[in-house]
Amino acid sequence: MLTHRLKQSAVDAEEEQIRKQVTDLSDAARQQFYLVFKQQVKDPDTYAVLNWCFFAGAHHFYLGAWLRGLINLLVAVIGIAMLFSPFWLAGVVLLVLLSAAEFWALFRSQIIVQHYNNQLMQKILNQQSILS
Repeated sequence: MLTHRLKQSAVDAEEEQIRKQVTDLSDAARQQFYLVFKQQVKDPDTYAVLNWCFFAGAHHFYLGAWLRGLINLLVAVIGIAMLFSPFWLAGVVLLVLLSAAEFWALFRSQIIVQHYNNQLMQKILNQQSILS
């Protein structure tokens, strides 16, 4: 997911289009859609808190981006380990770069999670159309 390229207007338009599709569902299908969606929807505030409090990628795990979360965790551990080695300056640089990337994600948490939830809604709609 290339979150740095997300545009608010495009994500809002995508959400509106998906919501129209949900509105067109039968009452039973719409009820089933919201039941499934409610169980899986992600909260932008939780994402932001995980990003802010747990430097090492917990917010990626929250959205199911396991590989990105593991890479983030690995980079953080390597950076911290380098602080206690002769390469401490490289560790500082690595942690500063990681922090800059994570602050960017923190400030964009609303749109990142909105985009994730849009993808989730579309996935649920697609699954329902297959089952129907």
